[in-house]
Order: sequence, then C-alpha cells, then structure tokens
Amino acid sequence: MRSFEQLQELFTHYLHEKKLPDTTSGLYRPINHIMDMGGKRIRPLLCLISCQMFTPEVEKALPPALAIEFFHNFTLVHDDIMDNAPLRRGYQTVHTQYGVNAAILSGDAMLIKTYEFLCESPKNCLPALLRTFNQTALDVCEGQQMDMNFENEQQVSMPQYLRMIELKTAVLLAAALKMGAIAGGARTPDAMQLFEFGRNIGIAFQLQDDLLDTFGEPGKTGKQTGGDILQNKKTFLLIKALETAGKEQRTILQHWLAAKRFQPNEKIAAVTDVFEQLGVKDAAKSTMQQYYNLAFEHLNHVSGNNEMHRLLTDLTRQLMNRQW
Repeated sequence: MRSFEQLQELFTHYLHEKKLPDTTSGLYRPINHIMDMGGKRIRPLLCLISCQMFTPEVEKALPPALAIEFFHNFTLVHDDIMDNAPLRRGYQTVHTQYGVNAAILSGDAMLIKTYEFLCESPKNCLPALLRTFNQTALDVCEGQQMDMNFENEQQVSMPQYLRMIELKTAVLLAAALKMGAIAGGARTPDAMQLFEFGRNIGIAFQLQDDLLDTFGEPGKTGKQTGGDILQNKKTFLLIKALETAGKEQRTILQHWLAAKRFQPNEKIAAVTDVFEQLGVKDAAKSTMQQYYNLAFEHLNHVSGNNEMHRLLTDLTRQLMNRQW
C-alpha cells in the first residue's frame, strides 16, 4: 500500500505525463497556466485513497483522479471570469493574463479533456464513473448559479445556503471519493458511504472557510480577514446574524449592507462586533462539528483496507485543523 506522500508523487508524475502541448494556437497555454499553479490536489488524492481501500492497483483510479482535477480547475477558470478575480493562488487568473475570450475557450477545452481522461478508466466501471461525474458536474453548475442568485436576493435562508455549498463545493469532494471506490471495485454500499462522507465533510470545510474569512488570523490563514463582509457575501455567519438579530443589531447590519462608501476596516469591525454579540461564531462551529461527526459516521460503515481508513482520517483532520 502506498503512503500519502507516495500517492502524491504518483499523481504528480501522471499529471506531468498528461501535460498538454504548448501549441502555436495558444489554446493549451492558458490551461497549463492554471494547472501549473499547483494547489493542494485534494480531490485527486481522495480519489486515489478511496481506490486503495479496495485494491492495491491504485493506478486504476489515475484517469478519474485527473479528470476530477481538470474539471475542478475548469470551474475555477470560469468562476474567476464571473467574479472578475485578478488573482488565483497568488498568480494572475487565466482571463487576466490571456483575455476573457481565451479563458472561456480554454475552459471549454478543459471540460472536453476531462471526458477524454475519464474515458481512459477501466472499461468495466466506465459507465458508473460517467453517471457519477455527469450528475456531479450538473450539481456544481447548479450550486454556482444559486451562489450568483444570492448576490441579488435580499433574503437567503439557512437551508438554501447549506444546499448551495453542498452543490457548489461538497459534491465534488464526494464524487472524488465515490469514483475512486468505483475504480477500485468497491461494492455499491461502500461507494455510497464514501460519497456521503465526502458530502458532509465538504460542507464542514466550507463552514470552516466562512469562519476563517472573518475570524482567522491573516498570518495563519494566508489571506486578509473580512473579505466576505466587504463583499456582502451571504455566508453562514451573515445569514445566522440576520435570523437572530434584534432591532438595533439588524439596523446596524442593514446599514453596512447598503453602504456604498465606507472605510473597509470600519465595516469589518462593526459587522464582526454584531456577529460576536449574537454568538454566530459558536453557532457556525457547532454546525460545522455536526457535519464533521456525521461524515465519520458514514466512514465507519465503509469496509476495506484499515490503513487507508486511517490515511483518509488523518488527511481530513489535517485539513480541518487550519489555524485561527
């Protein structure tokens, strides 16, 4: 059985083998730009780990692992255009460096390559892999549309928000685990339990991101706190605050949500103060822990290699242990 580091090395080597040629047309250059940015590669690693739970032939999961990583980065290319984001992982975004039209076209090419890589999977499990991937890809698009809709909606309920982050973020983690299990020959109940593990842990991850954006320390999180507050993003914290605020607190929140001109630090401080008064930080932590616990209830029902169970558990705990 391969260790976490060996699985990382295996995937990195496979990714390098499949690197697209820098043709004169320039179509693949923007693709290589975002793929060379690195990132944690969590989704392909989850795919490989779940495969290795059921077979030592982890190479079977390399095609779906690469397909998932390509699809994830394709969504980032198009998301960055929608958000007009200048930077991604400290580098210029694709549309900033190569132009919007090139980014759209290269993103489309990435989606096509995703299916090309997926079709290199073992033929006996390809139909199941395609069904899982297709549903997941549609879910991610639906989640992105919900997120965009929230920007123009005055009220967003907590169930709506949790559903959005499930679709936009969590299901791709879940699919990575399920597809690795399918490639490894897992029984359907085991593959579904891994999907549920990934779905719940993905929601917990996003809730932690909400918390870190407002309450994290920049030196530890690597980004300035309060970005969600400045953008009026409908996060767990804001939705919970609006649900529980008294008259005075609601007036303060609505003032800052409507303000067109303001000092960023003043807005962050005022909104954060209301969050603290209402205890929404603790509410978010509590909800995050509920999803985290539920995830491991599903994992405990998965059969397969115990060493891979431990590896998946250790990786999850490491990701959930980001510093405040």
